[in-house]
Amino acid sequence: MGSGTSGLQRLVREIAKFGAVGGAGVLVNLGVFNVVRHVTDLQVVRASVIATAVSIVFNYVGFRYFTYRDADKNGRTRELTLFLLFSLVGLVIENGVLYAATYGFGWDTPLQSNIFKFLGIGVATLFRFWSYRTWVFRALPAGEAVADAQALLEQAGPPPRPRQRV
Repeated sequence: MGSGTSGLQRLVREIAKFGAVGGAGVLVNLGVFNVVRHVTDLQVVRASVIATAVSIVFNYVGFRYFTYRDADKNGRTRELTLFLLFSLVGLVIENGVLYAATYGFGWDTPLQSNIFKFLGIGVATLFRFWSYRTWVFRALPAGEAVADAQALLEQAGPPPRPRQRV
């Protein structure tokens, strides 16, 4: 039960953290979507794209500094590029669902738009979770993580000796 259980526990923690950031991102996404729809005359999918873009920025910060804070921090340009690429694919998936509902089926009341926006977010989230953990926020290989930790300890010097009571 040793390594399989710890791997499963790690995955459960990762999913919980991803869900916390993603859940907050969904609230940001839906909030911005409804505010933009309420205060502008933009078409529904355009308002949704703006909301998705705002939530992408919010989610990057949350994923980088909370969910995947222990992931390899080398190559931030590569990480950000891949994050934006996969987020763009997620944006297309998310807003494609809304587009199909709105223009394909004529479901464009505020309630219907929110339902299909939420459904699109759900479908895109499955893709995002897989792509972010597989390609963007990769964990350090175990050997490399140990070597990094050892190098830090060596730089810090020997630990202080405990004082002896006399």
